[in-house]
Amino acid sequence: MNDGEPIPPVGVTGADGGTIDLAALPRPLVVYFYPRDDTAGCTREAQDFTALAPDFAAAGAYVLGVSKDSPAAHAKFMAKHALGIALASDLDGTACAAFGVWVEKNMYGRKYMGIERATFLFGADGTLVRAWRKVKVPGHAAAVLGAVLAALPDAGPPR
Repeated sequence: MNDGEPIPPVGVTGADGGTIDLAALPRPLVVYFYPRDDTAGCTREAQDFTALAPDFAAAGAYVLGVSKDSPAAHAKFMAKHALGIALASDLDGTACAAFGVWVEKNMYGRKYMGIERATFLFGADGTLVRAWRKVKVPGHAAAVLGAVLAALPDAGPPR
């Protein structure tokens, strides 16, 4: 995905099992992809977005985390860590492919396919404002909030 491109016309499955059309979500829209529920980095990232959820909401931004975990796994993950953001499942990999985050990874010399940790910010017009690839978790949610506020100067400072 490149800056200025529209939200891909794909759907994901919500933690409740319902279909979510990404293009129909409120905007600005933050879609972040992460490898797996309940792992150290993914938990920290979800907790960081949750901690800033009131600030994203005050700016009018909707935050959605996406992985290939099942809706049941998301519901358990959300309950276990009291997460205050929406999570969705990309069971068939359509969203991962559309966003270009299904990539070859290498761990300890073993190559495999997996989700690259990445975040995408779409503006009020539904086009990509900014993408973060190969995300490092510490400070990332705050950086995304800063970009949301910069894109919406009338939103005011974070609380």
